Amino acid sequence: MLFNSYGFIFLFLPAVWLGFFALARIRSDYAATWLALASLFFYGYWNPVYLGLLLASISCNYLFGMWIAKAAARGDDAAKKRLLIVAIAINLLALCYYKYANFFLDSMNAVAGSDWTLWQIVLPLGISFYTFTQIAFLVDTWQGKVKEYNFTHYVLFVTYFPHLIAGPVLHHKEMMPQFAHPATYRINWNNVASGMMLFTLGLCKKVLMADALAPFATGIFDGIQQGAAHGVLPAMHEAWFGALAYTFQIYFDFSGYTDMALGIALMFGIRLPTNFNSPYKATSIIEFWRRWHMTLSRFLRDYLYIPLGGNRLGKARRYLNLMITMALGGLWHGAGWTFILWGLLHGIYLAINHLWREIFPATATGRWSWPARLIGGGLTFIAVVTAWVLFRANDVTHALVILKAMYGISDHADIVHALPEDLFKPRLKRLLVLSFIWVWLFPNSSRLRFIGHGYILTALQVIVVLYFLNAVLSHFGSYSPFLYFQF
Repeated sequence: MLFNSYGFIFLFLPAVWLGFFALARIRSDYAATWLALASLFFYGYWNPVYLGLLLASISCNYLFGMWIAKAAARGDDAAKKRLLIVAIAINLLALCYYKYANFFLDSMNAVAGSDWTLWQIVLPLGISFYTFTQIAFLVDTWQGKVKEYNFTHYVLFVTYFPHLIAGPVLHHKEMMPQFAHPATYRINWNNVASGMMLFTLGLCKKVLMADALAPFATGIFDGIQQGAAHGVLPAMHEAWFGALAYTFQIYFDFSGYTDMALGIALMFGIRLPTNFNSPYKATSIIEFWRRWHMTLSRFLRDYLYIPLGGNRLGKARRYLNLMITMALGGLWHGAGWTFILWGLLHGIYLAINHLWREIFPATATGRWSWPARLIGGGLTFIAVVTAWVLFRANDVTHALVILKAMYGISDHADIVHALPEDLFKPRLKRLLVLSFIWVWLFPNSSRLRFIGHGYILTALQVIVVLYFLNAVLSHFGSYSPFLYFQF
């Protein structure tokens, strides 16, 4: 079930919201159970077969969490560590099988010239997110940070439908105390109003911007691939148009999903952590990764980069740890060499950025003059756009064709398949101009939650929400899944 569908907006969300607060008037446990069951239905609606996998993952990790906690209570550190290692290994094996088995097998076949095959493996939605969320729970339990073990609340912690499919990646301490707090089970109209505004804004980003840019990004990338297959290379401006179209498509798609997830959660009195903070306004790659997919960046830092040694083992090891972390972060996004190379490229960016700050320590403070910030922001944006080409391209060869055209490295001819010239340039240019204005001049939408302690549900605000909702619904055509659903 998609957030941007009639069924979700007019049936599922109102029914779950009304049922939750109606049951909360009787007992909070009933309301929590209702929300957990609704979240499982939300997931199973896509494919009931994988609901069993999700439930098995939840049960297995909860049991291991209990065993780790009991070993800690006994003071048995060795048993506690063994249990943690086994539990993490089980999670990673399941993730590798469903997400990477075919990729590894195809890579081996390419190297060995063999023809080994597996049966078709369908990637379960959200497996990366709920696996990482539960690994964080296990590590937090091992570190003694987990204080509450209510099973219903744990199921909610993992499956809470606003974040289940595409994040954010949560820490136990960010969610479990909220489900145990009495205030969560009382309607807060300020939260409801703020949540409605945030949800509607996210829906606008998804439907009016991301989905409008998607045909251009797809048409240009596919057209360039078809042209390259026949020996015809793209012109520089078409390559840049395609890269920028995808750059803004993924921005509005992910930003829109994040706003919708935070808004829905807030309507139920739950505050999810901010996961997206205007990343294209970043003036360095370091700052970019503090703003883009913030909870994933935090997870990779806390559970991969720091355990590898972080910056404690010397400069050379620090840069190696950055490269390993970002390469694995790229692989997390998708089973393909383009994703790994995208991660490695960002690892190189980060290494250069850290080296620059060591040579010029003053640049680490962020207190630059406005020309310096403008140059830093421009270079960062160009670097990010360049990396998105690898992320979006169907294969490395296709990516290199586009990158060479973008930077004038090879001869080129003007070609864009599947996009009529009279339709292509005017509409795409307008969308790109609007995207630049939205990205750099508008404030981050998560600030809506903090203005004046929340919004009062006035008639004016209802009119605003209904107006934009009507504008979005009039553009509903075919339901378009969010890009991060596939990662």
